Amino acid sequence: MTAYFIRRFLLIIPTFIGITIMVFTITRFVPGGPIERIILQAQQMQNTLGAGPSGMAGDERSQPLSESQIQQLKEYYGFDKPILVSYLEWLGKVLTGDLGTSTRYYDPVWDMIKSRIPISLYFGVLTMILTYGVCIPLGLAKAIRHKSAFDNVSSVVVFIGYAIPGWVAGVLMLMLFSSRWEIFPLGGLTSDMFFEYSAWEKAVDILWHTVLPLTAYMIGSFTVMTFLMKNTVMDNLASDYVRTAIAKGLPFKQAVFHHALRNNLIPIATHFGNNISIILTGSFLIEKVFNINGMGLLGYESILDRDYPVVMGILVISSLLLMIGNILSDICVAFVDPRVQFK
Repeated sequence: MTAYFIRRFLLIIPTFIGITIMVFTITRFVPGGPIERIILQAQQMQNTLGAGPSGMAGDERSQPLSESQIQQLKEYYGFDKPILVSYLEWLGKVLTGDLGTSTRYYDPVWDMIKSRIPISLYFGVLTMILTYGVCIPLGLAKAIRHKSAFDNVSSVVVFIGYAIPGWVAGVLMLMLFSSRWEIFPLGGLTSDMFFEYSAWEKAVDILWHTVLPLTAYMIGSFTVMTFLMKNTVMDNLASDYVRTAIAKGLPFKQAVFHHALRNNLIPIATHFGNNISIILTGSFLIEKVFNINGMGLLGYESILDRDYPVVMGILVISSLLLMIGNILSDICVAFVDPRVQFK
């Protein structure tokens, strides 16, 4: 098993190179990069100020920068070199911990990401704890009470939540609970007077701002995890070893919790590691709706602004977390199910 996990960790290297070089190449061909943005800004300034001689040709006036200036910009942003050479230079900086500088805000990419990590971790960890803490008992209860009124009513509620995307539910909750009834704040994570509050008031204020976005985060994953747990429990309850245990006189609850529960957790364990990357990246649509400055919103804005260093920096973190999360899923499965042996 040790050799298996060593190979899995070594496979991270070629997988990481393949993912990053593909996205890096795409960023070189997608229009609207930093050079095009500077040219557009110069054109808008030229049109506003009316710069240029009146006798200048129209195609000459439409290009505010000279060829030498454009070449200098290409050299500054590294667009004057072949893609492979530029990628190797970027990869060398990443290996030293340098994710580059934003072409939009001219701040270090790592500093921009680092400032958003605590917010994304806050919502990601809470979402995971609540999702697993509620879905596992709820799925177990639905399986034991299959086709009862509790099972039917809870299924309807859960399916309604699954049918509504999290960001749409966020908009609806903002309209009802924030705009109309004014129970919760309209967005953000803190109030305007946050720094003047006491420690207890700050905690209450953050909690009050957390309720709606956390609910929106949980809606999608809540349904999937609940029914995954229910279907797994029902499969195990119908298996021979559980029926044999009950036939020998073992109480039903003891057969479920002592015999079937550990096997029920195997599918849940396979999803645990995959949720690691979601903890940080979050959902940019939900963060946009609630104006939360997390990693998801940063990635969304960097794509719109063609801020390629930030896009690549977020890709580095999310891809590494996803690959490490897959390995953690295997470890969780091996821990839950001792029959699993990786070779």
